Parts: sequence; C-alpha cells; structure tokens
Amino acid sequence: MTRPEHHRTESCGINRSMAAAALGLMTMLLLIVAATTPAQAQTYTILHNFLGEPDGALPQSGLTMDAAGNLYGTTFLGGFSGRSCDLGCSTVFRLVHKGSGWVYSTLYAFQGFDDGEDPDGNVIFGPDGSLYGATSNGLPNNGTVYNLKPPPTSCHAARCPWTETVLFRFDVNKNGAFPDYITFDRAGNIYGTAQQGGPGGNGLVYELTPSGGSWTQTILNAFLGGGSPQGGVILDQAGNLYGTAYIPNSGWVYKLTNPGGQFQVLHRFNRNDGEDPLGGLIFDQAGNLYGGALCGGTNLEGTVYEISFSGGGWTFATLYNFTQGDQNYCGGPYGALTMDAAGNLYGTTHSGGIYERGSVFKLTPSASGWNYTSLYDFCPDGFPCPDGDYPFGNVVIDSAGNLYGTTSNGGQTNNGVVWKVTP
Repeated sequence: MTRPEHHRTESCGINRSMAAAALGLMTMLLLIVAATTPAQAQTYTILHNFLGEPDGALPQSGLTMDAAGNLYGTTFLGGFSGRSCDLGCSTVFRLVHKGSGWVYSTLYAFQGFDDGEDPDGNVIFGPDGSLYGATSNGLPNNGTVYNLKPPPTSCHAARCPWTETVLFRFDVNKNGAFPDYITFDRAGNIYGTAQQGGPGGNGLVYELTPSGGSWTQTILNAFLGGGSPQGGVILDQAGNLYGTAYIPNSGWVYKLTNPGGQFQVLHRFNRNDGEDPLGGLIFDQAGNLYGGALCGGTNLEGTVYEISFSGGGWTFATLYNFTQGDQNYCGGPYGALTMDAAGNLYGTTHSGGIYERGSVFKLTPSASGWNYTSLYDFCPDGFPCPDGDYPFGNVVIDSAGNLYGTTSNGGQTNNGVVWKVTP
C-alpha cells in the first residue's frame, strides 16, 4: 500500500513490511458467518474471510459490482507467494451470488515481476466488458495498468484463472510511480493518478490512449510544489477532470481542463474544514462534487464536504464533522463516497465509529442539514475483531439497497473480509 497513512502527529508512506505487521498473528478464530450489533437494526454479514496465501489478504480498496450483482475486488497481499513477495503478491477476486450464498474465486494471482503486484485501487469494467486496474508495485517497474480477460472458452476445472495483459508500465523517474485508481472516458481512453514520481517527483495525472495495439501516456499534470494526487480522477460531461491531492495537514480539490490540462485549485483545506482528502470525488446528478477528508474539521476527526458551482465560482461546504477516532488515527473516510438515487451519501470510516475500528455510515439530506446514521460499527466484541476492522474502500449498493465492502484486517485469520449490510 502506498497511500499515506495519517497519524495525528505525522504522515508517512506505507510499505509491505508495515502491511505485514498489520496482518497480526491471529489464526485460531472460528469462521464468523454473521455478526450484529444490538443497538442497530441493520444486519451485518461476512461474505468471505480472506485466508492469506490461498486467496489474498489486506484488501485496500472497495468493490465493483456487475449487472448481475456479482462482486469484484483486489487484495494488497496474499495469493502467490515467492520471488519478491514473501507475503503474497496480491490477487483479483470475484464473489458470485448463488442461491442463499456466495461463491469466491481468485481470478488472477499476481506473480510480482512483469505483471505487477500490490493493487491499491479496485478493478473496473472497460468498454469491452473486461476488467481493468492498476498495481502500485512490481519488479522492475513502479506499477502497471493491466487488463484481465476470462478464459476464451468455458472452463470446467476447479480453478480457471483469467489472462492478464499489462497495458503500461510506470517508471518513477519518467512517467510516475504507484498508480492507484483508473477510469475511462467515452472514447475508451484511460485516466488515472500516480501518487509519486514523474517530472516533479510528487506524482501526476495521466491519460493512456490506445493506438496500434499499445497504449501511449500523456502527462496531464505533474505535481511540482507539494501535494500528491490520491484516489484517481472523475470526468464531467465536457471531459474535464477532478481529483484530490494530499498534503500533510492540508490538501486540495482540483480541476484539470481537458484538453489543455489547465490546473485549477477549487479548494485548499485549512484543517478547520478538513485535511487529508485521500478518497477522491464523486458527482451528483447536478454536477456537484462530494468527498471525505480523513482528518480535520470541528472535532479533528474528519469531514464530509460538498463543492458546488454557482455564479461563476466554486463554493465549499462542510456537510458533516465526524466525532470519533482512535488515539493514533483520525476518524474520517479513507475511500470515496457513494450516492444513491435519493441523494443519500454512504461510506466507511477507517478507524472511526463507536469502537474506533471503523464504521459504515449514511448521511441523509434534510432541511436542517445532513443527518448521520451509523449502519455498522466494526469490532463490537473487541480485539481480535472477528467481524473485520479498518476498512479503506468505498461501498457499493445493489438494487435492493444492500451495501457491500471490505475491511483490511480482522476476520477469521486477521487478513480482512468482504461484508454486506442489509438495511
């Protein structure tokens, strides 16, 4: 994991050795099928416990859902172990809903060299219907953008791995390092952020254009004077890009005009209204921007904010100030938010909630402001947390209003879980 993890007194990068320490030594717990908190009406269910080398560990991002309701995601460790990956080189997985249960399968186990390792972001469906994503590491490169396709014919074996193709390799001294989230425009071009490297050394926003069977990178903005892009970018109808940048105890929301790449800071955080906006942005139907800050705000525990365009300018508003976080980390969102059709916002806090191990929350707009509802607070029974703890990623919502996501730790062997919250 290469995204900065915020301590209340300092910020630093995360490497595989730190991730290994986070896994812990828990191997004796029984499989937890469901866990509920008496004070909450929602039902919390574990769909999958990660076991480490067999199937993955430490998922750092949320999930992607297909039209049939199947779930796709990545793990930062686990899977194939060897060569450069003594804790596993990470995986891409799928959960298929069959009957009353879920069937887990590893679609691809990274090998840690030319094919990459350590995906920081999720996978998405491209225009051709196959999966695309980025890895933050891999030898000899500093990350990749890759494509995964299913077997060309029906596979009847117990394991049917998908085929990976590396579309682009990063070099810290030339074109960036540690890419995380990607997205497509309507023409099939890929956009994303690399958290470090490039001309300024602080990361960059890039575009990948397909041509003649290969992909050509264009650097749209290189961060020169501080700030590191986080959480990818989103595009409006005109093709302009929007994203967030991390600076210790501050951060930006920015816009890149496309074509041309003119850079504009829409908001600079001042700690009173939030800091460390790591999860990126989402749009509502009117084109307003929403995001979360890990720290800062009234209680220094993070915020949820909106940036709207009116009268020729951009207006920032804090929608909610979080109140809880553990003694070392702030209590706000690490991942992006999700909005339903009614305009409600959903997300996870990394170490917030009643038990300071993370939570799933809902924010509902009203005439008097935004009302906070805790849908689930992780680790009600204390450490070790059999229900999972420390979620990093976003949530996805199915047609029935059920929420799905991951935790980076906890579960049967402290390797993380995939969970469902039923309202």
